[in-house]
Amino acid sequence: MTAIDEITPTAVSTHGPLVVAPVYDGLCTFEFSIVAEIFGLTRPEMGPGWYRFASAAVEPGVLRAHGGLRVMADGQADLLEHADLIVMAGWKGPQVPVPEELAQRLRMAWERGARLASICSGAFVLAATGLLDGRRAATHWRYAEALRSRHPAIEVDAEVLYAEEDRILTSAGSAAGMDLMLHIVRSDYGVAAANSVARRLVMPPHRSGGQAQFIERPVQPHRWSRLSDLLEQIRTDLQAHWTVDRMAEIVLMSPRTFLRRFIAATGLPPGQWLNAERVAQAQRLLESSSMPLDDIGMQVGFGSAQALRHHFKSRLGLTPRAYRGMFGAALANTGMASVRRER
Repeated sequence: MTAIDEITPTAVSTHGPLVVAPVYDGLCTFEFSIVAEIFGLTRPEMGPGWYRFASAAVEPGVLRAHGGLRVMADGQADLLEHADLIVMAGWKGPQVPVPEELAQRLRMAWERGARLASICSGAFVLAATGLLDGRRAATHWRYAEALRSRHPAIEVDAEVLYAEEDRILTSAGSAAGMDLMLHIVRSDYGVAAANSVARRLVMPPHRSGGQAQFIERPVQPHRWSRLSDLLEQIRTDLQAHWTVDRMAEIVLMSPRTFLRRFIAATGLPPGQWLNAERVAQAQRLLESSSMPLDDIGMQVGFGSAQALRHHFKSRLGLTPRAYRGMFGAALANTGMASVRRER
């Protein structure tokens, strides 16, 4: 058995949530690295309440990873008993059976209150537990049909980057795994913390889980340049009255062409994208200020506290007041004030 104290050399703090990544023979190197990068790096700017991270060998013998690497985990499978979050970083393939011992350990972890997450083919491991039955799940679009046929009780969604239901989180391909891990950070510590991690990764801080997995017809470079400038213009003036006609006029397109190009570039219709940006800005204001809800609603372009509450709750599942109570206090209590000051 591995004592929990033995994993602290790879952990940031003994006080934060423990994230455990199971290690298996044939480990998906990139997917595992995503989890280790986001949860396992020392981040002193986050204060003493940041995550701890450990890897757990869930198979005996020499464990190999893609790229000719051999892996030595922090501990054995019993580390899963202590985890607050378990992330399955891929799996050997859709046809490879999942050991019942691993499935049982994951079931027991979830039953005691831990969260389970997967990246790409790791969804097959979570599916083997039976916990995804009757729930929505994401996986890489190439594996969606295989997951659907092997586990017909799961509502497989091949269109989204990630999905979350009842403490079980699943994501599509490798890059979507980064989006999901940042979503977890955002849920645990707020927008400012997730943005700080994203800056170190040099990646966008937020892509909605409902965004399309891939773009079939990429926007032409010169057209994307105009759209990119438009998106930045909107972000700096969320209070303005943004209509499709106005956006199309700015980028010198017909409304019909603009809609097609916008969805191809962002994965979302303009109205949904705009609401997501307004909610994200509201999150930042709720975390970093005591501004009244009416003022926040006006500043982000919703016009009132009532409209803010409607869009905020429909997107995040909780009210702005509840969000401020959870994440404003969480940042103060975990030393996140320095992150807030960076913005």
